[in-house]
Amino acid sequence: MFLYNLRGFFDNPPALVAYLAAFLVAYVTGIAFHEFSHAWTANQLGDDTAARRGRLTLNPAAHVDPMGLLTLFLVGFGWGKPTPVNPYRLKNGVKRGNMLVALAGPLSNFVFAIIAAIPLRIGLVEPLHSFNDIANAGGSQIVGLFLVFIVFYNVLLGCFNLIPIPPLDGFKVAIGVLPDEMSRNLARLEPYGMGILMSLFVIGFVAPQFNILGWIIGGLTDQVFRMIGV
Repeated sequence: MFLYNLRGFFDNPPALVAYLAAFLVAYVTGIAFHEFSHAWTANQLGDDTAARRGRLTLNPAAHVDPMGLLTLFLVGFGWGKPTPVNPYRLKNGVKRGNMLVALAGPLSNFVFAIIAAIPLRIGLVEPLHSFNDIANAGGSQIVGLFLVFIVFYNVLLGCFNLIPIPPLDGFKVAIGVLPDEMSRNLARLEPYGMGILMSLFVIGFVAPQFNILGWIIGGLTDQVFRMIGV
């Protein structure tokens, strides 16, 4: 999917470089902020497992999974290194503690997007309106291009992770907020979560008219973009 999007830039090397650079910066920093927030929240709640494994850092090298990044380039679906959490050490208990740690990831992406959008909203930088103009773009427009990508991919990352399908964060959030009996029933889906998720991706790819994930993510991102005001 990502490689497919690059086809339009093959005859414009400066645009190709700019697109790749902006995408990588947005994705890598978004993943780093997301996983760091999981680690920080778990540490605040009493579990230092991630901290002891060097994950309480914003250094992308600690959080980016090379295979997840490669898969993102090839098929449009990637991941970072999962943040290790021992739910039995969380102060708020397993159910609520897991929910808070899981929720911290997507919320951090929304916060990152809001911060990145501020220079764009107040006119401090000007976004690049077309990649065809990249060769003549000024410094402000280049910065604006990177900020637009950071806003877009962090909103996308946050919304995607809120989907209540394991192993996404939204699954643990749903279990944390639902009544005990309902959460126990939902938890039974965990062994099948990756299969469900990949099936939905395949269905959306081969039959776009049944792209359930696209409908969900599209609706969520539209709402978040409206709140951010970009």
